[in-house]
Amino acid sequence: MLNKKTILSVCLFSMLIFVPMYANAEGSQVAATEEDIATEMDAISADAVAAYDATGSLFQQIVDLEQEKVLMELEKERAQLDLELDKLAAEKIKLHMEIDELSGRAEQQQQELENAQAKLEAEAAKLEREKEALEAQTEELASRAAATTKSSYSTSTTSKESGEVNFDDMYRLVNVIGVGSQLQAKIENLSTGQTKTVSVGKMVDGYVVQSISLDDGVVFYNGQETQTLNITKSK
Repeated sequence: MLNKKTILSVCLFSMLIFVPMYANAEGSQVAATEEDIATEMDAISADAVAAYDATGSLFQQIVDLEQEKVLMELEKERAQLDLELDKLAAEKIKLHMEIDELSGRAEQQQQELENAQAKLEAEAAKLEREKEALEAQTEELASRAAATTKSSYSTSTTSKESGEVNFDDMYRLVNVIGVGSQLQAKIENLSTGQTKTVSVGKMVDGYVVQSISLDDGVVFYNGQETQTLNITKSK
């Protein structure tokens, strides 16, 4: 029988021979296993990424909040733009109203000017007609005075030749009243003290009142001669 020392020696020798061989085999097997594990982990990661559902996750919540912020900012900007557009529309309406009002005023002023012009033209036409009527009346009065003078020519001549009419001796010019062609003279009969008012064209003792003025007094005419009665000559 082998003693314990011999058996121990044999065991140690066997370990020295087989342990390195086992270590080499075990190292090859470990390297192969690590490569397989890496490949399998990559496949698992790819499957996990493909199958990942972010719904309800913290990342999804953060993304949703950022999107809501962006949408809120966009909505705020759109509301501001709508407000500016409303202001511009209101200003445009106001501008159109002012333009319409100015146009209405211009038309009203134009109409007022046309009415005023028409009124002035009507007044001018009226004055022209009145002028023509006045000229016609003047011509008629002149014709009547000439006819009266002609009809009383012989009587007035006889009266003058006989010395019956002398205005300086018979009348006194009291005053001259009126303006322009509407002048009238007030004369006083020296014999009776009676006064009368005469105007152009009126007959006095066979003489026609030819003219009345403040400077020349009253001029009487009988067709041939003229007598003048004024303040300096009146008695």
